[in-house]
This record gives sequence, C-alpha cells and structure tokens, in this order.
Amino acid sequence: MTWFEILLRSASCDEEDGDLLSLQSSLDRESILAILQLLGDLLSVGTDRRIRYMISKGGSEALLWTLVDTARTASPDYVILLPLFRLLAKVGLRDKKFGQKALELEALDVTLILARKNLCHSQNLLHCLWALRVFASSVTTGAMLGINGAMELVLKVITPHTQKHTQVIRTAAEVLAALLKSKSNSRRAVNRSYVPHLLRLHQDWHNHDTANSFIPIRRALLLCLKHIAKLRSGREAFLAAQGMEILFSIIQNCLDDQSLEPVISIVLQILRQCYPKSPLPLLTTSSAYSFPVPGIITSEAPRVLTEEDYEDDGEEEEDKDSDSEDVKEEDDDLETDVNKLSSKPGLDRPEEELMQYKAMCLELSCSFEELESKPGDDLNSDETEYTNHHHIPTAASPKGLFLNKDQISGGQEKEVPVQTSLLSRVKMGRSSIHLTSKRGPGMNSYRNVHSNDPGIGSSGSDVSDVQASFLEDGWDMDAISCPRISASFSNSTKTRETAEFIDQLLQTHLKPMVFHDPYLYMAKARRTRSVADFTMMAFPDFWGHCPPLSAQPMLQRKCGVQRIKILEDVRRLIQPSDIINKVVFSLDEPWPLQDTASDCLQFFSVFESGNLRKAIQVREFEYDLLVNADVNSTQHQQWFYFKVSGMRAAVPYRFNIINCEKPNSQFNYGMQLTLYSVKEALLGRPTWVRTGYDICYYKNHYLQRTAGTGAASGKCYYTLTFAVTFPHAEDACYLAYHYPYTYSALMTHLDILEKSVNRKQVYFRQEVLCQTLGGNSCPLVTITAMPESDSADHLEQFRQRPYQVITARVHPGESNASWVMKGTLEFLVSSDPVARLLRENFIFKIIPMLNPDGVINGNHRCSLRGEDLNRQWLSPSAHLQPTIYHAKGLLHYLGSIGRRPTVFCDFHGHSQKKNVFLYGCSIKETLWQAEATVGTSNLLEDVSYRTLPKILDKLAPAFTMSSCSFLVEKSRASTARVVVWREMGVSRSYTMESSYCGCNQGPYQGLQFGTGELEEMGAMFCLGLLVLELKSGSCSHQLLTRAAALLNAEEESLDFYLQRCSSCSSNSSTASELDDEPPCLEEIEYGTDSSSDQEGSFSELDRQIQECAFHKDEGEEEEEGTGQGRKAIP
Repeated sequence: MTWFEILLRSASCDEEDGDLLSLQSSLDRESILAILQLLGDLLSVGTDRRIRYMISKGGSEALLWTLVDTARTASPDYVILLPLFRLLAKVGLRDKKFGQKALELEALDVTLILARKNLCHSQNLLHCLWALRVFASSVTTGAMLGINGAMELVLKVITPHTQKHTQVIRTAAEVLAALLKSKSNSRRAVNRSYVPHLLRLHQDWHNHDTANSFIPIRRALLLCLKHIAKLRSGREAFLAAQGMEILFSIIQNCLDDQSLEPVISIVLQILRQCYPKSPLPLLTTSSAYSFPVPGIITSEAPRVLTEEDYEDDGEEEEDKDSDSEDVKEEDDDLETDVNKLSSKPGLDRPEEELMQYKAMCLELSCSFEELESKPGDDLNSDETEYTNHHHIPTAASPKGLFLNKDQISGGQEKEVPVQTSLLSRVKMGRSSIHLTSKRGPGMNSYRNVHSNDPGIGSSGSDVSDVQASFLEDGWDMDAISCPRISASFSNSTKTRETAEFIDQLLQTHLKPMVFHDPYLYMAKARRTRSVADFTMMAFPDFWGHCPPLSAQPMLQRKCGVQRIKILEDVRRLIQPSDIINKVVFSLDEPWPLQDTASDCLQFFSVFESGNLRKAIQVREFEYDLLVNADVNSTQHQQWFYFKVSGMRAAVPYRFNIINCEKPNSQFNYGMQLTLYSVKEALLGRPTWVRTGYDICYYKNHYLQRTAGTGAASGKCYYTLTFAVTFPHAEDACYLAYHYPYTYSALMTHLDILEKSVNRKQVYFRQEVLCQTLGGNSCPLVTITAMPESDSADHLEQFRQRPYQVITARVHPGESNASWVMKGTLEFLVSSDPVARLLRENFIFKIIPMLNPDGVINGNHRCSLRGEDLNRQWLSPSAHLQPTIYHAKGLLHYLGSIGRRPTVFCDFHGHSQKKNVFLYGCSIKETLWQAEATVGTSNLLEDVSYRTLPKILDKLAPAFTMSSCSFLVEKSRASTARVVVWREMGVSRSYTMESSYCGCNQGPYQGLQFGTGELEEMGAMFCLGLLVLELKSGSCSHQLLTRAAALLNAEEESLDFYLQRCSSCSSNSSTASELDDEPPCLEEIEYGTDSSSDQEGSFSELDRQIQECAFHKDEGEEEEEGTGQGRKAIP
C-alpha cells in the first residue's frame, strides 16, 4: 500500500458504520509526520498537476479531517499542525471549493480557536493565519468567518509600526483584506468604526517606513479600505474620517517612485471610488436640440440623482469561486441559426414600388444623345451669382490647377493628365514616408507641418499685410472667424463691412485648393436646413483645408499623465480655493453668457456639424466642456467641434470633456484631436493639424442615466483631457474630434466635380435619392464612362457593365468615412488610367452621405429621431428612415432586374482600433467561431468574400488583413452589411472601417491619419476593385490585355497584382501578431469587482510557505518570548 493509498483510505467513509477515519486515528505520530513530510516534498516541486490530482481524490478532505482531529486533543501537537497548515495552504490555493469543505468539516472554528490560543506565539499564529487566508478566499466562507469573530481576531494582531513579527502582521492584514471582500463583513467593519482605525494604521506605517521595507503591509491595509469603500456606508465613513485628505497627502510625493507602484495604484482606486458621485452639471441629459418627428415622445426631465441611486448595499453574498467555465461574451453574440444565416427574406415592400428607382438608373435606358445632353447642376440663381468659377479645379490635378471661366461655360472641358498615376503612388507609398519631426508638448504644430510651405513668399509681405489688418479696430475677428451665412444680404453696416473684408481676404489671401470654392460653399450652406437654424459658418469649412505635406506621428504618452489628472480632479474636491466654476458658454442658457472683456476664453458651436453644449471655467486656464447628445437622444456624446477664441500665446490651456460614454479611446494610444487656426489660414496655411498633449481618457465621478428611464445606470461617464498651446494670441481656433466634413462641403464638392469632368468621356450624374426628415436632399451619384460611340455594340457594353455600390456617413461623427469617400469620388472621375479602366468596366452607384441631418446638426451616431440608422436596414420606413428605405429599395431594384452589385461597401470610422480594415459576412466562419454543433461540411459558400481584403492588404499602405472579420453577429443583423448579404445575396458585402487614429503596421506605422492618407485609402479601394475583377473568372480578355499593358507601363508585372493572395506579405504577417490594442501602461480599473488587486498574492503565499518549510526560524523561541510582552490592539 502506497502513502497515497493510506492517505485516501484514511479519508474514506465506511458505509456500514459511518466512521470516517483520520490520519490521527489510523497511524501513529511518526507515520503522520513521515506522510506529511513526503507530501510536502512531492507537492513543492513540479507543476500544480500533482496538487490537482490529489484534490480530485479527496486529498483536501483528508488534510482537513486530520487538522480537526489533531486540534481537538487536549494538548494539540504543533509538530504535526505546522506542516499540516503549510500543506493546507498550498492545497487550498488550488481547490476552488476549499472554503466550503472547511466549513462543512468544522475546520474554520478549529483554526480560529488555535489562532486565539497562539496570539503570543508568532510562529504558530503565522501558520493559523495562512490557513485563514486560504479559507477567506471564498466570499461565502469569509462571511462565516466574520460572523465567528475572525476580523476582531486579526485586527488584534495588526499593530502600529514595529520591527518585530512583521511577517505575522502582514499576513493578518492580508487575511483582513480577504475577509472584507464580503459585503456583510464590510458592513460590520463600518459599524465598528474600523475605517478611521485602518486609516491611522496605514498612516503610521507610511510615516515610519522611510526605507519602503513594509510595502506589502501598507498595501494590504489599503486593500481593506478599498473593499469597505465598495459600500455606500463605507464611502461615507471614509469621507467622514478625512480619508480623501489623508491619502491625497500621502500620495503627493510618491508618484515618481516605481517601488511604490503597489501602493499608488490602490490609493488612486480608493480616491476615485470615494469621490462623491454626482450628475452632470446639466439641467437634463437630453439633447439641447429637439426635432418633432413621428414616434418620439418628449419625456419629463429626469430627477436629480443622489448617492443612493448609485450603489446598492445589498445583503447578498456572491461567491465568485465557481467551477463554471469562462464564457466568451463575443461568441455569445454570434448567430448560430443556419436558417437565419442563409435564408433570403422576401421584399419588405410591394414589388411595384421598385419601379420608382428606374428613374435613378437612367444609364440603362437613355439613348446616346440623352446621355450627352445631361441637365446642368441644380444651383439656383443666388448660388450662381455668388459662385466664383475661378476656383473650380480639374478633377485629378494634384497641384491644384484651375479651370478658367471660359472652360467651364464653354462645355469643352479637357482633363488635365495626372502627373503620377495611382499605381506609382502605391509604390511610393510602400517605399518612403516623410515624417514630421517629433515635437515637444509646447511646440507649435503649424511650425512643424508648414515649416517649408511654398505658399509663403520669402519677403513675408503676405504675413505683414494680414497682421496689419488684424490690428485695425474696424475689423471684428470674431465675425471674420465665423462668417454669417447670409452676410452679403445683411442691412447691418458692421456686417456688410465684415463681408467686404472677407471678400478682400478671399481675393488676396486664399490659397488655391482643389475641389473647393468658398463662394459656392456659402451658397450651399444657405440651402442647408438645420434644427437650430444656423446663421453662421465655421471658418475652416468656408475657407477650406489643405492637407499637410507630411503625416504627423502619434503622440508619445507621458508616463503618469493619467494619475496626475486624476489627482488634480481630487484636488478640486479637497482644495477648492482656486476653483472659479463659471459657466462661459451654454446652449441651454440665454446669451450672451460670455463677457468679451473678461480674461476667459470664448466658445461657440452653433454652426453646421458643431457640437459643444456647455463650457465651464474651472481655473484660470482650465475648462470643463460638455458635448451635446444626439438630437432627440440622451446618448452618444463623442463628436465635438467648436470654436475657441481670446487665448493668450505660449500659455497651456487644459480642456476636460467630461461626458464621454465609451469605456476606452484611441486618445489613450497616441491619437490627438484636430485644430484649425484662423490666423494660420490667413497667413497661407489653411490646414487642420493634430494637436494636444498630456492627453488621456479615464473614468470620472459623473453618473450616467439609463436611457428611457432617467434612473442611475450604475455607470460613470469618462473624461477626455488634453492641453493645447495655441499658435497665436487673440486667435480664433477650431477644435474637433476628427477632421470635420460637413454636408455643405459634400454638396459643394459634388457640384465642382460635376463641372470638372469631361462629359464626352465621363458619365457623372448627381441626383436626389430622397428628402431627409430635416428637409435636406440625400445625394445619389452615378459614375461610369460614356459609351465610345452610339453604335449598338458600344451601347450594349455600356448597359451591361456590372454595378458597384458604395455608401458612407450613416454615422455622422465618423467624418473620416467622408474623407475616404472624397478620395474615392475624386479618383473615379480623374484621368488616372486605373480610373479610366474602372469607369469603362463598371457603373458606380454612390450615396456619399446616408445621414445628412445627423451630420448637419452635430450628431455622433443618430438621425433626428435619435436612432442609429445602421440598425434600421431590416425593415426601414419611408417616413421615418427615408434614406435607408430608398437606399435599400435601389438595391432591391438592381437585384430585380438582374443587376445585383458585385461589391457593396459601407464606409465607416472606428474609435477603438488602428489601421483600415473590412468586416464581411461568412456562414462557415461564424459557425466555426461559435463552435456550433451544426455541421458545416455540407454548406456551400462563395469564399471570394476574402479576396478583396487580401488585395487591399497588399496594395493599400493603411490597410491590414489582420483586423478584418467575417463573423455575423446577432446584434448586427439589421446593419447594411448583413442585410445586403442576406437579402440581396451580395457575397462581397462589407463595412470598411478607418481608424480615427492611424496605423500600427506597414509604411504608415506610428503615424496618425491625415486627410491625405484617408483620401488615398478611397483611391486604393477603387484600385482593389479593379484587381478583384482581374482575378475573377468572368474578367474579359480585353480588360486583362489593357490592364497588363498598363501595369507593364508602370514597370510592374501583372503577376504581382494577380498573385494568389494566400501568400501574405511581410507587413501582413507582422500585423497579424499585433493585438488590437495593448493595455494602457497605467490603466486603472475603477470597477468595484476589480480582480487587478491580486490581493490573493497566492504565488507570494506559496513562497512564504516554501521558505518556512526549508528554513527553520532560529529566533522562534526569542520571538515567542518578546511576543508575550507585546500589547495587542483592541
């Protein structure tokens, strides 16, 4: 019989007489010691496999019974108990049900009795505490220990600072921390005034531990406070005991000490936990704008939330030590119903309704003459009057060449050949990227981006003239920086003077910009209808934007910046002497709030796509900002776009946007916001640039309300904080979440594109898909090549071209999608040979902005009904979701006439990931990922859905295959991508996501996206469509021949572009190893159920037990003697 068989038999139950024998009763003392020694040796080496095997065979119960029997003798034998306790601790750490087993076998009471008997014998007490520490790892068992007086016992052991018995004190503090995970124990601790006592203990150890030798003790005491602070009563007790002030003063000089990291992280969590929760400083979280639409009921203002609304002091004990396997939340959302994945529902409307879309496909029915004599643009008389055609460029001129008025009016446009084709740009993009120099936090972004700007003459006369103009008392900088839409028609002398000055500036200082005309923009803005009836234009949208010559690097995160910001927030609470707390801008309060003579900044956001609801001056150079919720909504606070003026030069201003909703942001990983300086624009540098430093994104103390009910949701908002040093004093600067792209800018762009094309070669038709709820036109654009002649063969080839359908901007805050779309549109009408091939072989149907109303009114995600339009594709309503209804109807019509699109792609922006990537749809991949029991071997699926992303991975510098996904989630069943795939049978139905931030792979690695990189991605998408066609089996011999000639002309072989995409490029393989986002180096978990504490420190407990087993404590007798005179803490 082996030692293990003896051990197991000693724990077995005789079914006849019910006696459970123990090691103590079946073996003599020497045998027990030998077995314990052997077990200790075997379990101290190797992996945990031996321990888990022993647990599975009843080893835990055997050890617990031996403990109980040995301890209940008249004179317990500690020669047996000490190694037994060490084994119990080691085994108990790996047994999830150990606490429950100890409770059932009455080992808890026995251990508590032994601990009380050994308060003056440190070595015996230490072993008892180890066992209690393992027992308390179960919340349920910890609650029972608390009922039996365990907390009072261990608190007697935790003395103020001393050099003696520190290992015992540390273990006792860790036991107390484990016990306080139980709500009932924490409540008991509050009632018995443990909080001020624990604060005094921690303060004493902190003050005396100058060498930082006892950090584990200090940390364990802080964990005790952290667990108590989970309860509302615990937080109240902590605040009453001046806990915020005590811990704040303690941490002030510790932030830069890496050795104190275990203490600092817990202190910060406690400070954030105990910061009093409050509602946002708003009368209501509903949007400041409302729009009466069917189905929306205006609710009453929600009641003011109090601390009682935030946390529940429930009585329940939740034991998290269950045997259930971890659940993959993401996989739970995957659709596993094969019928739902593969079925094709019927039409959601009568079939005869589809005929209305025939008028949107005139290219299929018009004669050659009708195609040539397309009607002109839809400008009305006032638009024509105030449009300066000198500013209309050619389609594809990278240098900003312009057509003169005669070229436009004569109708004999000629394409200016591009100087570099897209294929050449692919190669250049893959080989050399010009980086801006890395700058310090206080350096001027404009100086770096435009240091060699060719638009500024060496004489500097432009600069001096404009600067002189700024000094004239007659000019109103505020009026210049935010022009009135109808300035030319105003009767105000001041306004007319301002308009004349702007005219003068446009004539003398406007830098020529491709596809932009300020006069035309103003005309379009006058026709744009907004909820707030905007009367002003944002200067950047009116004046225009030139992409910087080089990309900007991601911001290197400053170590400790998040903690510094959090502590500054805490300082507001406990040291409010310098707090101003003055509202300087608000959409909810009567104007004017701002005193232009005061020393504070002035804010403004009442313009197209603008979003800033409220600005509060906190300190002299610090402001809290609140962004507006989407119209008819209480949510989706992310997009911001506002003007700020009245700043000083070389002064860092801190801004805190305090009502963000998402739990994380690319602002934590190198992303910066965007800035546009009016003075810089007038100096010849009209450019949006990335700006800001000391940027971080973290949870704050403001409570969120549950949508619909107004009650507290238990979640907090998040703060985006950043500092900006403005380039000029008394400037007017615009700050935005990302590069803005307004509806009026789109309509201006489309009109200029239409005028720039050679109508004998390019078929460009702009029409109205439908009217939005807000009364704006949703544009539909058709682009293809004109037939070579009016011959029947050429007309037949023209009408048989397959369709490609592209949409964008269903989410208004995803302005990057519009910049990608801008690149797509400009490329498709250009003279690039690739674009010419695409036009000659495809018909492009493009809806560049699916949610005009949301874009106009500064929404981030929703329509005027407060709903996400990309969740309405299953059954849209013509009256409630007109753009989705008619976009879907157009797709149904194309399918009904046998012209289903080859590719459908919806352009989006992504706030959580870097790079550009696609989401597609696959039945098999979804079922495989979900580990569905349904067999997939009999399922047939067109695997070509992976081809386009693989092509883009090779061609586009910003694209990465590693972030692509082809899973179909239940929560995405009503999105465009999934509905077009299921209902229209388009296997290549995609969502293309572009990061707000930039790239972490490829030639753009470490760079933030500018508008140039986003536009390039739009062009690269078009190139990908061409290569996709070349790889298809249906590709014509003529197209292959022409493509081969084109590629050979570019000194590239056709094989390079047509190679099998299974062989991934080195860039792709590198990217595939990257996580979506590494955790932030100083990320702090504020959740009360955080497991980041690692208070178990089980590996550390293992180490202590191991040391005790192999190294006898030579000073045990001495320590015992000194311990008798030690005064216990009551």
